[in-house]
Amino acid sequence: MKKQIQSFQVDHDYIVPGIYASRIDGDIITYDLRTRKPNNNEYMDNVTMHTVEHMFATFVRFSSFGKNIIYFGPMGCRTGFYLIVRDMTNEQVLALTKETLKKIIDHNGEVFGASRKECGNYLELNLESAKKECKTYLKNLESWNDFNYKGESK
Repeated sequence: MKKQIQSFQVDHDYIVPGIYASRIDGDIITYDLRTRKPNNNEYMDNVTMHTVEHMFATFVRFSSFGKNIIYFGPMGCRTGFYLIVRDMTNEQVLALTKETLKKIIDHNGEVFGASRKECGNYLELNLESAKKECKTYLKNLESWNDFNYKGESK
């Protein structure tokens, strides 16, 4: 039998938008920031996903937890993002995520890294679509408090 990576051991039919601690490696935790329900035929378009990536990554890396941020980037299935952190609690990650979403929603300037020299696909960025995605996701996180996936199929 083939071994499966941890994220394939979760039944995606049970996943709803939220934040999940999907992998723990010592003091490093990978969080799945699910903005969309998987396999629901409503996926993020590349422009939105790309823009949220630019904005979120920049804001978290320059936050008070910047030294704890290892990585932020999109899921290939276009249902969310990975946030990999060191030495942070679930509650700190949730608070930082909400704070970052609010900063994106309130941002009125240019998209960070939106030039040919800074990005390999700088023409595919749209702040308004990112704001819309972040508003919807923030609403889903209003009363979030469970960081565990349901329906693990181990």
